[in-house]
Amino acid sequence: MFRIRKSFFPYPSLRHCKPQGREVGGIGMKKLSELAALVKGAKMLGDDVDIAAITHDSRKVKKGTLFVAIPGEHVDGHKFIPQAAASGAVAVVSARDPKEIELPAGMTLLSVQNLREALDSIVPFFHDYPAEKMRIIGITGTNGKTTTSYITRAILRAAGYKVGLIGTIQIMIEDETFEIHNTTPDVVELQETLANMRDAGMDYVVMEVSSHALDQERVAGIEFDTAVFTNLTQDHLDYHKTLENYKRAKAKLFDHVSETGKKRGKTAVINIDDTASKTMLAHAKCEHLTYAIEKKADLMASDVHVHAAGMEMTLTHERFGARHIHLQITGIFNVYNVMSAVGAALAEHIEPAVIERALTDFTSVPGRFELVKTGAPFAIVVDYAHTPDGVKNVLETARKIAKKRIIAVFGCGGDRDKTKRPIMGRLAAELADVVIATSDNPRTEPPQIILDEVEAGVEEKIAGKHHEKIIDRRKAIFRAAELAEEGDIIAILGKGHEDYQILKDKTIHFDDREVAREAAAHVLEAKA
Repeated sequence: MFRIRKSFFPYPSLRHCKPQGREVGGIGMKKLSELAALVKGAKMLGDDVDIAAITHDSRKVKKGTLFVAIPGEHVDGHKFIPQAAASGAVAVVSARDPKEIELPAGMTLLSVQNLREALDSIVPFFHDYPAEKMRIIGITGTNGKTTTSYITRAILRAAGYKVGLIGTIQIMIEDETFEIHNTTPDVVELQETLANMRDAGMDYVVMEVSSHALDQERVAGIEFDTAVFTNLTQDHLDYHKTLENYKRAKAKLFDHVSETGKKRGKTAVINIDDTASKTMLAHAKCEHLTYAIEKKADLMASDVHVHAAGMEMTLTHERFGARHIHLQITGIFNVYNVMSAVGAALAEHIEPAVIERALTDFTSVPGRFELVKTGAPFAIVVDYAHTPDGVKNVLETARKIAKKRIIAVFGCGGDRDKTKRPIMGRLAAELADVVIATSDNPRTEPPQIILDEVEAGVEEKIAGKHHEKIIDRRKAIFRAAELAEEGDIIAILGKGHEDYQILKDKTIHFDDREVAREAAAHVLEAKA
C-alpha cells in the first residue's frame, strides 16, 4: 500500500496564501499598461488606468472594468461599449480598427491584433495565474466526462481536500453551486472562476475540458497536473467536420499537460481500450497511467457484475493491489468512468483505502442513468445520452436490468451534427422494444425535419416493433407512460440534467424528470 507523499503536493498552505496584486480596496488591480505590455503589437489609446475587473458581458460591468468587445456571430460586443462605460468601464479591448470604434469620452482603448491571443495572455496574468496555486485535473472525451469528474471530486474530498468542479452540469466550490453555460467556459469566465476557487482555498479543481474549449484555446494559462482521456466516439462533427479533427482537438489536452512549467508530478491517464488512445499517448510527453478492461494496462477491471441496484468489480493496480469494490451505480460504461477517476486519484497519490471508501459511498450524478422515483410498477430512467455511443451504452445497461420491455424516448438536437441522427435512430430500434422519437432542443431547425432524419434510421431496424413519432416532448413522455406495463423500463434520453428546452424563438422550462413524474402520476390516477 502506498501513501500520500506530503512533499508531492506543491502548495500545502495555499488556502492561507494572499494573492499578490489584489490589495487595492480588496479588489484585484492591474494597470492597463501592464496588460498591454503582455501583447505583441498592442497599442493603448488614451490614459493609463487601473483595471479592477475584466468582462465581455456588459451586464456584469462595475467600476474600473476592462470591457472586452467581441464581434460575435449574432451580437456585436462593440454595440455595448456605451452601456459598459455608463456602468463604470474605464477601458475597452478590441481587435477592430480603432477608426471604426466610437469611444465615450474618457474611455481608453487597448487595440490588439488578435483578440483571442491577447486575452489568453492578459486574463490569466490579471488574476495572478490562479491555476498555479491549485492542482488541476482535466478530463476530456466524448462520453463519461461528467461522471468521471464527480467521482474524482468525491475521492479527493474523501481524502480531506477542498475541491472545485467545473463541468457540464454546474460549477461547484465545495458544496456551493453556480450555473454554467458551456462545459468549459471561455478564458475570461474560466480564469475568474479559477481565481474565485483559489481565493476560497481550493486545493484541487476537477475540470471537464471540451473539444471546443481545446480548439479555441479557452484553457490558455492553465498548467494541468493530471489529464484524463475517457473515450472518443462520433460527436460535434458540425464543428470539427471530421472525426480526425475531433480527435486532434481532444489530444491538445495532453499537449497542455506535457508543457514544462512550474508544476511537477504530471500524469496522463488514458483508456487504452479506445483506439484513439494511441493519439493521446503520442501527445502525452509525461508519465502515463493506462486503464482498460480488455487490454493489458496499469489499472484493470475484472470480475465485473452489473445489476439493477449497482455493480461490483475487482480493480487491480501495482500500487492499489487487487480490491473488490461494490458500487451503487451501474452499467459497463460506468466501469470505465470509475477506472478513469481511480486513475486520476492514483496519479494524485490518494490512499487506496480512501479511494475504495469513496467509491462505495458514491451514489449518482444528476441526469446520468438517473432513476426517477414515481411509485409506478414500471421504472423510468433519465440520461444525458446524446451521441450514438451514449444511446448504445444506456440501452444496453437497461437491457441487463430490465424485467420486460425497454421503451426509448429520444431525439436529436437541432443545429448540431446531422449525421448522427439516423445512427441514433438505428441503435434505438435495435436495442429497445418500443421507440418514441421526439424533439430534443430543436433550436432553429424545424422539429419535423430532425425527426424525419431520426426516423430514417429507426425504419431500417424497427421491423415489427412498436414505434411512434411525437414532436411534443411532453406528449411523448406521457405516451411512453401510457404504453408502459409492469416490469418495463422507460429510458428518456438526450437532456439528462437539463431543465430547459431550446426552441426556435425561445427557451422554455422543461425537465424530463418532472414530466416523467407527472406522466407516471397521470397513469396511476387513470388506473385507480
